[in-house]
Amino acid sequence: MTLIAPVHNSLPEEDLTDMVTAMSPAEHEEMTAASIARLAGVGRAAVSNWRRRYPAFPKPVGGDERSPTFSRAEVEAWLKDTGKGDQLSTAGRTDTGTQRVEPDTPLLPALRGDHLTEEDAEQGITSLESGQLLARAMAALLPRATAATRQIEADSADEPAVLDPACSKATLLMAVADRFGDTVKLVGQEIEEADASAAAHNLRSNAHGAPYEIHAGDSLLDNQLGAYLGKAAAVVCEPPLNLPQWPSDELSTDPRWEFGVPAPRDSELAWVQHCYAHLRPHGLSVIAVTPRTCVQPSGEHIRAELVRSGVLRDVIALPKGIGSAPATESCLWVLQRPYDAVVTDTVRMIDLSGLSDAADVPQEFAAWQRLFADAHPTIFRAVPRRELLNGDTNILPSRHITSHAETHPEDFLQVTNRLQGMYVRIGQGLPRFASPPKPTHHVYVTFGELERAGALKIRSRETTPRAGDLLLRTLGKPPVVATGGPEDDIGIAQVVEIDNARLDAHFLATFLRIDANALPVSNTLGVLSREDLRRCRVPRMSLPDQRRYGDAFRHLQQLEVVITTLAKTSTHVIEQTIHGLTTGVLAPEFTTTTHTDEAETADDETRDL
Repeated sequence: MTLIAPVHNSLPEEDLTDMVTAMSPAEHEEMTAASIARLAGVGRAAVSNWRRRYPAFPKPVGGDERSPTFSRAEVEAWLKDTGKGDQLSTAGRTDTGTQRVEPDTPLLPALRGDHLTEEDAEQGITSLESGQLLARAMAALLPRATAATRQIEADSADEPAVLDPACSKATLLMAVADRFGDTVKLVGQEIEEADASAAAHNLRSNAHGAPYEIHAGDSLLDNQLGAYLGKAAAVVCEPPLNLPQWPSDELSTDPRWEFGVPAPRDSELAWVQHCYAHLRPHGLSVIAVTPRTCVQPSGEHIRAELVRSGVLRDVIALPKGIGSAPATESCLWVLQRPYDAVVTDTVRMIDLSGLSDAADVPQEFAAWQRLFADAHPTIFRAVPRRELLNGDTNILPSRHITSHAETHPEDFLQVTNRLQGMYVRIGQGLPRFASPPKPTHHVYVTFGELERAGALKIRSRETTPRAGDLLLRTLGKPPVVATGGPEDDIGIAQVVEIDNARLDAHFLATFLRIDANALPVSNTLGVLSREDLRRCRVPRMSLPDQRRYGDAFRHLQQLEVVITTLAKTSTHVIEQTIHGLTTGVLAPEFTTTTHTDEAETADDETRDL
């Protein structure tokens, strides 16, 4: 079955501009902070920072203190004058994946899918799903030469095409469209008909005018992209994880296996060669594989041929939490079809597996190039091909990159002593709460009742938080009290304005944390609706009593942050110590230091367990 859905821009850009100009003045002459963020392609936190840091940022022309509006013309002029229009955008058109605000070009609102919700449109890099992060990172590795220098003709067979032979719902192809717009043709194939239909639907609204084709069928057994064999400008692919074996018996003599026939369980190596077979000379393929494929003995001969031939250009280890299956680890293989036998003598290895946040993986072409050029030796190395071929052709970056800086035993002793002192101080700071003099029976009041009494006001997520406001977060995160910093603008679901003369914000945050967890959440953002929030209850008590609870809660929250940070630091120190033991920096003999009384108490407690 084939679903072919070419898309053309039915109107030239001038007509689109006229249509936008003719729309309601209220929509296009004044903008909220969220609208400015969408226009510039940044998060709302960036807009808040601009307002604080730059005196020349346009002043509000409407709205109110909590949700001001700004002149669109003034905002556009400020973006052009300061260069902020070059910020990362979801509708890229340049080598670096950005949308530039040119001095003589009117700004158009994003023409992406009309089915996107306001929450989707406001997403910044840190709030993207793991599959979207991977897609953006992969699309950013494609060079500008992938695309044409002009809008392409949908019916022309010579136009540059970017393929995804396992396109699922077209997440990767949409990222390519974000990067290149209508200067490439998008072509995908998906084995599941429902996903193929979803891919066509998504591209219908998110291809930025690029023509596209989506085919349904098994790419390995029934390759419907055969017309692009040896002709594709680029191929991007995240092979399906739920197909551990490939049909090796039926396809053992297939000409696509240029570098060797994969073993039955090496399905990813079949996908790698399938992608490569479609590349034109100089064409580039970016494929996400599991670390197993980098080291599996059964795939050694294929990896060796990829290295020896010069086809394998880069191997990039990614942090856990990026990809369509967030719990898995991935590596990116970058393959390029050589031309005139010109190949490099090295394979560039990058190890980003140690990143704590998957959102830190580069999302722009220029950022990848800076990483290749200037990365620290602990995450980057250009490995000679002959070195990779000397052995089992293990191409896992961690095998070839020294991920730890040179250390000495004195460094470990100093860090261990500091950690020990920190743990002692934390132990001394643990609170010891007394039992109440009599049983506590609270009388409760709902947020709705407090709102009607004027003690608080529930605002929309568009509202700019102030220090002391109660913030409800997305993705099931607990409510917090706003500090007035840029972190307040991240992941806002609801803003609750508090009358500090009647309520303590920390008291509300912690009691709400318990009550909100008991309510089911039906939306994808993982947040309570405004009506659900109004039904949440907190104890009714005097302001001095609220503050007693609030002080206790605030102390516990601060302690939780310190302990969590210390735990992460301790884990890192242990990893460094293991590395020191395995590399000969440290000897295996060790001693421990404990306070006698505390050690005996701990031993007694351990024996009682």
